[in-house]
This record gives sequence, C-alpha cells and structure tokens, in this order.
Amino acid sequence: MNKTGNSAFIVTTILIALVIFWQVAAQAGWINGQLLGSPLGIFQAGLIGLTKGDLLHDTWVTLAETVLGLVIGSGLGIALGLMLWFWPRVSEVAEQFSILLNSVPKIALGPLIIIWFGSGMVSKVWLAVISTFAVAMISACAAAKEVDPDLLNLFRSFKARRAMIFRKLIVPASIPWIFSIFRINIGFALIGAVVGEFIASEHGLGHSVFVAGSLFDLNSVWLGVIVLTLMAALLTWFVQLIEERVVSWKSER
Repeated sequence: MNKTGNSAFIVTTILIALVIFWQVAAQAGWINGQLLGSPLGIFQAGLIGLTKGDLLHDTWVTLAETVLGLVIGSGLGIALGLMLWFWPRVSEVAEQFSILLNSVPKIALGPLIIIWFGSGMVSKVWLAVISTFAVAMISACAAAKEVDPDLLNLFRSFKARRAMIFRKLIVPASIPWIFSIFRINIGFALIGAVVGEFIASEHGLGHSVFVAGSLFDLNSVWLGVIVLTLMAALLTWFVQLIEERVVSWKSER
C-alpha cells in the first residue's frame, strides 16, 4: 500500500472510531443527544429525507447552483486575468480592484442580490459567481506573470507576436494554475450558494439546514453538513480527475 493509501486508511479508521464513540456516548448519556445529535439519528434523518425525496431534490438544487456559479465565476475570472497579460499597467489596477472586491463579505451582498434577482436559483448562482470571480482573476493574473522568463525571451527572440505567445505559452503554462483555481473555488462557490439559501429560498441544502436549525432538529442539520461536505469532496475529486487527464506530466510523477 502506497503513502496515499496508508493516509486514507488511517483517516477512515479515525472517522469510524469517532462515529462509534459518538453513538455510544449519546446512548450512554455521556453527551446530550438532542443537543449534539447522534450518528443513528442522522442516519434515520437521511432515510426520511430519501423516502420523501426532499434530500435528493435539495442536494440537486444546491449542486446545480454551485456548479453553475463555479464555472461562470471562475471561467470569467480566469479569462479576464489571463487577458490582462496584454496590458500590464491595467493588470496592476485590476488586481487591486479584485483584492478589494474579494475582501467584501459576500454575506453582506446577499440581501442585495436577493432583491435584484429574486429568491430563485438565479440569485444563488450570482452569489456563487461573486464569491469565485475575484479569486480566479487574482490567481490567473499571477499565473500569467509566473511564466518562465527564459521561455518568454525565446519566443520573443523568434519575433513571435504577442497573440502567439499568449496562445502557445501563457495559456498552456497556466493550466496547472487554472485547475488549482477551480479546486480552491469549489468551497467559495458552495458557500455563496448556501448563504443565498439561508437568506431566502424554498429549496436547497442551505434552506433545509436553516429550517432544521430553527426547529432544533440537530440530526437534520448534521445531515445537511455531511452532504455538503461530500458534495465538495466529490467536486474536488472530479476536478482532480480531469486535471490528471489534461496535465499528463502531473499524473506521471
């Protein structure tokens, strides 16, 4: 078994041990099961959610909002960040603007977005877009600047046009950065979507968690948190899978 397999085995063993201890402690009365929930209660809440169909529907809604926001926000940020390579002076100003935008708490913009775009899926996608755009743009600008200067000088020595340098050097050299941007932004997109569901929504995991918390149903709250965590892990794994196919040299290390 390799190092990755050993680490996964250790983490899985620790998690299983913690779940067993949690359940035993709740049943023995060592902890307040109503206040902290229990693995068995979470499992039962999951069965009820699957039976009614609410869990699958809410999961699908949040997943769609997250993926759309991730793709649109990261895609626009990456495209603009890389294109700014053509205009170094504009790039410096745009980076400062992006840093300022990224420092704004997205939850503070939530009510405005809800008022402008309504309580449906569109507003949640917009919040996810806003949450991911600045990070993608800042990272893409940095990626374009980190290109090997020797390779850049080589292209220039052959009188290559800026458009060709961008297409043949800047973009390919930025591909590992691009996948890193998507991995980082998965969490930001998920937060944006869930925050929007907290503020105003009739569907989604954020909505179900908010309602369960209002009713002091801690098992359903934990269920929502677990599903959101699994969703983030699944999206991260999917991005890494694509990266291994695209960036061949990385999978060969």
